[in-house]
Amino acid sequence: MLLEIHEVQKKFNNGNVIALNNVSLNLEQGNILAVVGESGSGKTTLIRLVAGLETLDKGEIIINNKMVSSNSIFIEPQDRKVGMVFQDYALFPHFTVFDNIAYGISKLSNKKERVDEVLQLVGLDDLGNRYPHELSGGQQQRVALARALAPKPELLILDEPFSNLDIILRNKLREDLLKILKKTKSTVIFVTHDIKDALLISDDILVLQKGILLQTGKTTEVYKKPNCKYVSLLFETIAL
Repeated sequence: MLLEIHEVQKKFNNGNVIALNNVSLNLEQGNILAVVGESGSGKTTLIRLVAGLETLDKGEIIINNKMVSSNSIFIEPQDRKVGMVFQDYALFPHFTVFDNIAYGISKLSNKKERVDEVLQLVGLDDLGNRYPHELSGGQQQRVALARALAPKPELLILDEPFSNLDIILRNKLREDLLKILKKTKSTVIFVTHDIKDALLISDDILVLQKGILLQTGKTTEVYKKPNCKYVSLLFETIAL
């Protein structure tokens, strides 16, 4: 397993709010896991714990057989080999596209070659000298993806990657993103509130409600055999 999460719990507000309650999951290398659920379900808390942006209260997180979080162990985010594409892309406005991508691999001897490689991968090889404000929303998303892929992370996290895009661009980029992720054989956690995106992109799916894991498994199996009314309602208006 590339990612193992064992009975993770996270509380906020002096322990009065349980954001995640004993959540466990396994993610195989090369698979795409969609994490779905309504606002406040714990999706963001889960990925922040995996990325090392939050500390857990209980449980264990293991990435590629290495313990990165437990009650006694905490590996810093920069040492986890986790790439993250934030919802707002988080590009540096005063950096060019090239420099945004190169930021996380500045110590590599072949930095230029690697940036050129990922720019070609995401279809932006002619836009390296542009600035973020000169790009469309879809192009900015591709830059953010290229920046996350540049260090060759063991695990890639995508946080609501299509939320800022219109429906036409969303459909096109969904197809392109899936091709890129499969070509790079990336292991991915894909957070979304859009069930259609989850069904079309993911190999596995995890459904959260108020910090509780309701169901997880292969996407088609969860879609066809929901184990409770809440999960069933998520899928009832979607046809594969």
